[in-house]
Amino acid sequence: MYMNIIDVSKLVFEYIRRDDEGNVEGITTAVDHVDMEIKQGDFVAVLGHNGSGKSTLAKHLNAILYPTEGTVWVDGKDTQDEENLIPIRKSAGMVFQNPDNQIIGQVVEEDVGFGPENLGVETKQIWERVEESLKAVGMYKYRKKSPNRLSGGQKQRVSIAGVLAMHPKCIILDEPTAMLDPSGRKEVIRAVRALNEVEGITVILITHYMEEVIYADKVYVMDKGRVEMQGTPKQVFSQVEKLKSLRLSVPQVTLLAHELKKSGVNLPDGILTTKELIEELKKVK
Repeated sequence: MYMNIIDVSKLVFEYIRRDDEGNVEGITTAVDHVDMEIKQGDFVAVLGHNGSGKSTLAKHLNAILYPTEGTVWVDGKDTQDEENLIPIRKSAGMVFQNPDNQIIGQVVEEDVGFGPENLGVETKQIWERVEESLKAVGMYKYRKKSPNRLSGGQKQRVSIAGVLAMHPKCIILDEPTAMLDPSGRKEVIRAVRALNEVEGITVILITHYMEEVIYADKVYVMDKGRVEMQGTPKQVFSQVEKLKSLRLSVPQVTLLAHELKKSGVNLPDGILTTKELIEELKKVK
């Protein structure tokens, strides 16, 4: 009996490179024996720099890619069984890096209604879903606008609403803020957190921005296809030197606290927010 929404067991994925004649030139192991368990309602972040395997892993979670070895179960269904493809994609929706690749409608509300329409949802229900999804990401007042008129952050929120309207149990966001400016990034992360906290939707956020993961329940840090660290944000960010060795930065305030501690200020490890640092500094005698 699967209690987890996602179970990844000993997952290996290899990219095979071929020459013009179709002969194998080389094999790259993009995901290397990864295990992962995600419970319904969790907010999980997967961190890693480019080439760490995090996006390849994400594409296994709604059966865009299939394992070379190992298994991936989504909502109790094996991704390698073709019959499971549509149910898996209903359970786990995917939001990509570039919103322009995901937006197809001429008007925001039409775009958001496209997914449920494809699933054969009744028209009356489609409009109800469009309204609730746009409200959930704070884009309802733009429902009659053309997506081309929106900012990057707004477009990405429309993409998320489009996935939401399909009523998935789980949303996988593959670097959803990589092409956005800082205010667009904040907007999108705020919308994602609300979906998780208010709607109880499982969120899997793939990112290399440290500030985006401090609200997660659990963080996985990937490097060269393997999971190198995992734990709560506090546990992971307590290990500043190890993160640096994986070529990852830490949130500025965490780094500041770490440096203060090294210089003799009595502070705990893994401070994640400015507010937390101020509270701790007040206690310092």
